[in-house]
Amino acid sequence: MTYFIGRTLPIGFDEGVARAVAALKAEGFGVLTDIDVKETMKKKINVDIPSYRILGTCNPALAYEALKLENHVGTMLPCNVIVRDAGSGQTEVAAVDPVASMMAIDNPALRIAAQEVRAKLERAIRNL
Repeated sequence: MTYFIGRTLPIGFDEGVARAVAALKAEGFGVLTDIDVKETMKKKINVDIPSYRILGTCNPALAYEALKLENHVGTMLPCNVIVRDAGSGQTEVAAVDPVASMMAIDNPALRIAAQEVRAKLERAIRNL
């Protein structure tokens, strides 16, 4: 089983970020955190890497349901979505597969809830 859902598009990085945020919003996700990995690597260890952002996304209603099912699931939230410069004028957008993540927790109801989250993330990636 793969641990992410992704798609590579023939668009620039900034457009990839904008499309990802819009597609996630259409599925009820908001961006709670936005980590600029390229900037952080340069600042912290003086390494240059291609543009790379980690968007910490959350669908509040689904997160609430998950927290009711498993009070420690917050250790695995929010759902991370990356946007990265894939080179040659392409940008990859990839989201964590919540079903794969929830396999670490022995709670069948949580796995069912994760399937709904995965469906929404798959639609967001498909609709980029």
